[in-house]
Amino acid sequence: MGAGTVAGMSENPAEPTSAEPNPAEPTPAEPDAPREGARLDGVRSGEGGGAPRRELAPGYQEQLDQGYVFGSVQTFGQRPLLTHPDQLDAWQPDVAVIGAPFDLGTTNRPGARFGPRALRSSVYESGTYHLGLGLEIFDHVEVVDYGDAYCPSGRVDASLANIRAKVHEVASRGIVPFVIGGDHTITWPSATAVADVYGYGNVGMVHFDAHADTADTIDGNLASHGTPMRRLIESGAVPGKNFIQVGLRSYWPGEDVWDWMSEQGMRWHLMDEVWDRGFKAVMADAVAEALDGPEFLYISIDIDSLDPAYAPGTGTPEPGGLVAADLMRIVRDLGHRHHVVAMDVVEVAPAYDHADCTINVANRLFMECLAGMGARRRDAAGGSPGLPGRR
Repeated sequence: MGAGTVAGMSENPAEPTSAEPNPAEPTPAEPDAPREGARLDGVRSGEGGGAPRRELAPGYQEQLDQGYVFGSVQTFGQRPLLTHPDQLDAWQPDVAVIGAPFDLGTTNRPGARFGPRALRSSVYESGTYHLGLGLEIFDHVEVVDYGDAYCPSGRVDASLANIRAKVHEVASRGIVPFVIGGDHTITWPSATAVADVYGYGNVGMVHFDAHADTADTIDGNLASHGTPMRRLIESGAVPGKNFIQVGLRSYWPGEDVWDWMSEQGMRWHLMDEVWDRGFKAVMADAVAEALDGPEFLYISIDIDSLDPAYAPGTGTPEPGGLVAADLMRIVRDLGHRHHVVAMDVVEVAPAYDHADCTINVANRLFMECLAGMGARRRDAAGGSPGLPGRR
């Protein structure tokens, strides 16, 4: 199959995919019904599906507790690794972390396929108690690592179909997928899988990036890290008017692409606007626009939305970007105040990193969203912040 099309089935006979639809031509049919007991209100329901069964093999917890430096099990946040949908059904987590080690869509420096590995094995993990919110994150949000989607070398179609299938296994159970890229191509199958569950037009997107990623093709390819947002809008998975981009800068794309974006009703907030108005004011507008109709929010973060001073390890570094501390707090607020149903962080290329700056900030973006989601659940249950977050 060509690099510009995406098949709906895996080409690896050892790992068949469950994704029948074709991400290249998604059909906005009836969305899949989330399974009984799914947590669609952003708060633990505790209803349906029976009590969670969370048993680890003897010695497994000991390995996790040794941490990423000494333990033999290296997972995101040293969380339990699950490998089969039946385990998801038994464990009933709130969030499942998925790796999407795909970078065949890159146009400059490759290497984002190693992002999932680096975020599991090389991140500095200082703890899990969030000082600003005053909560133990994993007391309020049950998180598991669900491994990687199978991305066979050189096979674009099979890789993207497998990513869609893996995300669908999670989202269809009312579990929030946190996807580690990979290049930004992976947002096409990932967000499509989420829309398959929650309904086409029911999911708004806040997309942080230096680049719009809305080209029609790149070197003749429909599937590129410069095209995924156009594919999502063309399919109807995410409406143009609810596809909001923040932090755009650089010298690409050209005016013809901006004309197309305007015709779709897309709205964007350039880095110049962030400079002029302030990040918090811009984000108030961006979230209102993304949720102008939809109930559910997908967060997509290209690490190059950050200034290269904070994230040098990426394929297309673009000076003049966002500040890491600001983006971390914005993502925390999104998780706290809104119903986030999926998140991805993409374009982390560890080979170009310096002193693990990029992988650590990528990890913290996920952790900040988890903390916000935990605070949302705590608040809904009538809890209050502990010290030092208590005011």
